[in-house]
Amino acid sequence: MNRILLKNIVSEGIVSDILIEDGLIAAIAPAGGEKLADAAASAEVVDCTGKTAFPGLVNMHTHAGMSMMRGVGEDIAFHDWLDRIWKIESAIDEEYVYHATKVACLEMIKTGTTTFNDHYWHMPMAHKAAMEMGLRPVLAYVICDRNDPQEAERQKAQCLEMYEEAMKWNDHSLFAIAIHAIYSVTEEMILWAARFARERGLKIHVHVSETRKEVADCKELHDGMSPVQYLDSLGVLGPDLIAAHTLWVSEEDIRILGERGVTCVHNVNSNLKLASGYRFLYNELRDAGANICLGTDGCASSNNLDMLETMKTSAMIQKAWRDDPSAMPLDELICMATSNAGKALGLEIGRIREGALADLLIVDTQNYSFLSTGSFEANLVYSAHSDCIDSVICNGRFVMRGRVVEGEKEILSEAAKVLSKLPAVH
Repeated sequence: MNRILLKNIVSEGIVSDILIEDGLIAAIAPAGGEKLADAAASAEVVDCTGKTAFPGLVNMHTHAGMSMMRGVGEDIAFHDWLDRIWKIESAIDEEYVYHATKVACLEMIKTGTTTFNDHYWHMPMAHKAAMEMGLRPVLAYVICDRNDPQEAERQKAQCLEMYEEAMKWNDHSLFAIAIHAIYSVTEEMILWAARFARERGLKIHVHVSETRKEVADCKELHDGMSPVQYLDSLGVLGPDLIAAHTLWVSEEDIRILGERGVTCVHNVNSNLKLASGYRFLYNELRDAGANICLGTDGCASSNNLDMLETMKTSAMIQKAWRDDPSAMPLDELICMATSNAGKALGLEIGRIREGALADLLIVDTQNYSFLSTGSFEANLVYSAHSDCIDSVICNGRFVMRGRVVEGEKEILSEAAKVLSKLPAVH
């Protein structure tokens, strides 16, 4: 039995003791009280004086295997950028994705992410990397046939093979299905992928309405329907669908997304950097009934996986373009990065409460960012940087202590060796 007792840690404004047992938050009590007095005898005791507990952050849309592609497509339009990325990806292999995912996991741990919803190639190697790093991954088999019938059949067979292998996983990973996008997957394969997922109770992860061009092209090809309307006409939309971006959506799109209970993931830094857009319709999607989460996208477009930065930028851009400082309130912003993701994934994560999965951050508040009468949450999101995260617990185990991740130097040096084999792409 793995037991950890966090002593004298602030949780929701109260100095508390938190008992973690077998991957769960077993008990929370006022510090020094009788409720957990006997727990110290059989648990690892960690004194957290001067520190505050916060839920582990959830990156709901990323491509972890892109962690070594930073800076490869700067200052170019989205579709030119995509062509460049596909050229690079034609040269990568399983070894590359394994090491790149370990680098991504290292960065996510350092910046406070404990769960990530991944959308990338060579998924078994991403699983191996995430398990070695101790994070909680949602790993999708990516469908992307590009109108190639032979490739479609190969992907069908491989998807089934990987799913059957994933059913043997004895860990805290989730297997999902990813449909790359409507412009890269044929209608037949979209239908096949959705059916495959729903027959097995899997989540579906898809890029939707990321650019104006995507919407315009879809309308031209599909009798005036937007990507949202097109996917809805195929019966793909539902509460099991995670739609990355949903940036260019109409009133009708918003109504459909809300009625279907779709999870929409805002990837602000990627959208800003590729000039895809910035007017994410958070209020409208929320009010319609959609579940809203946050993601970083991959490092080839966002250049980092820092969810605190994503939270801050999301709120500030929303306030600016709406000319409304009350837009995207702090409590809602935090839910977007934590508990809303738990709802989307069907996991008890994103809240520090008894019975929840033990994914949490230990934040050192003894620095200038927190030296104010403002709330801890406001200071964490708007004032601090991720270096205030002292330690990270995922699934009831420490994956970082005192800013130290085991094997960090080796992870980086091994990744650099693999990267050196990749041909330069211009």
